Amino acid sequence: MEILCLDAGSSSLKFAAYRLEKGESDLALIAAGSELATPDADAALGGVIARVHAGAEGSFAAVGHRIVFGGRAYVEPTLVDDDVLGGLEQFIGIAPLHLRAELDLVHAVRRRIPTVPQILCFDTAFHMRSPAIARRLPLPRDIDPLVQRYGFHGLSYEYVVSELHDRRPMVIAHLGAGASLCAVRDGLPVDTTMGFSPLGGLMMATRPGDLDPGILLRLLEGGYDFKGLSDLLYNRSGLLGVSGSSADMKTLLSRSAGDPFARAAIELFVYQLVKQLGAMIAVLGGVKALVFTGGIGERAAAIRTDVCAAFAYMGLRLTDAANVRNERTISDRQSSIAVMVVPTDENLMIARHALTRLKKDS
Repeated sequence: MEILCLDAGSSSLKFAAYRLEKGESDLALIAAGSELATPDADAALGGVIARVHAGAEGSFAAVGHRIVFGGRAYVEPTLVDDDVLGGLEQFIGIAPLHLRAELDLVHAVRRRIPTVPQILCFDTAFHMRSPAIARRLPLPRDIDPLVQRYGFHGLSYEYVVSELHDRRPMVIAHLGAGASLCAVRDGLPVDTTMGFSPLGGLMMATRPGDLDPGILLRLLEGGYDFKGLSDLLYNRSGLLGVSGSSADMKTLLSRSAGDPFARAAIELFVYQLVKQLGAMIAVLGGVKALVFTGGIGERAAAIRTDVCAAFAYMGLRLTDAANVRNERTISDRQSSIAVMVVPTDENLMIARHALTRLKKDS
C-alpha cells in the first residue's frame, strides 16, 4: 500500500510518498521532494508522479492533501467529494496564497487517477480543540459566524506534539515563510498567534502579522481598493517590506552587517516574536519547554539566540555549541526551560491521517 502526500503552497509543491511496511502503521518513506509552483496543476502533478515512480502511475491507495483552511465544518481528515470541494471554494479569499493551489491540485488528481480516494487534512483542525475563549473575537453576535479565530500550521504542531510525547506546558514556534506560535498543554492547543486568516499574528516573509485595524481603514480612505490592499498584505509586507530587498531570512542574516534595512527587518521579527512568545507563556501560566520548528526555527541559530536571550530573566539558558549545530536539545542542563529544535514533517502527519481514514472506511 502506498500513500502520496501533497502540500501545495504559493511558491512550491512539496510531496512525499510512503509505503505501509510490516505492521498496521509503519510508514516507510519511498520518495520526497518539491516542485516549483506552477498555475498548471496537471503538469505539477505529472512531475511529482514521475519523480515518485519514474513516470509510471504507481498504485496509490490514497492521496492525502494539506488544506490550509477548513472553517468550522472540517475538523478531521475528510474524503473528497463534490460537496466538500464546493464548500471549500467559498473559503479561497481567506487564504488565497495557498487554498487555490491546493484545490487545483485536488482536481488534477481527480482527472489523472480518478479512482484513488483523496483525503483532505486541514491546518485549522488542530486548533479547533483549543478553549472556546481563545477562538472568540470581540465583534457583534450577528457577524458572519465563520468569522472567528482559527489558527494555522496545525499539521506541523500536531506532528511536533506526536514526536515529543511531552505533557508539559510548552510553546511551539513554527517559523518559516509563514510563522506562528502555539501554546500547548497536555498535548492540546491552548492558544495560537494566527487568527481568522494566515495574515495575523507574527511578522512573516511577506505578510505583516497583526495590524491595528485603523491602519486598514486609513489605507482604504487613501485610495487602496480590495485588490491593492490584498497585494500589500499578502505579497509586499513582512520581512520583504521592511528590508526592501528580500523575504528570505537566510539572505537577510547574511546581509545584516552591511545593510541597515536587512538588520531592521531581523530586529523587528525578533522583537515581535519575543512579545508574542511572552503572551503565549502568560496564557499557559508559565512554560517548561520551548520548541523551534519550520525553516527558520530549525536552521537559524542566530534567531534562536536572540529570542532566548530575552527570557534569560526566567532562567532560560542555551548551550551555544548545541544551538549552532541545530541539535535536538539546545538548552543548558541548568536551564529552567528546555529548548528544543524539532524538524517538522507535515507530509508524514498527512500520511498518518490518510492511513487512519482508510482503515476507518475499510
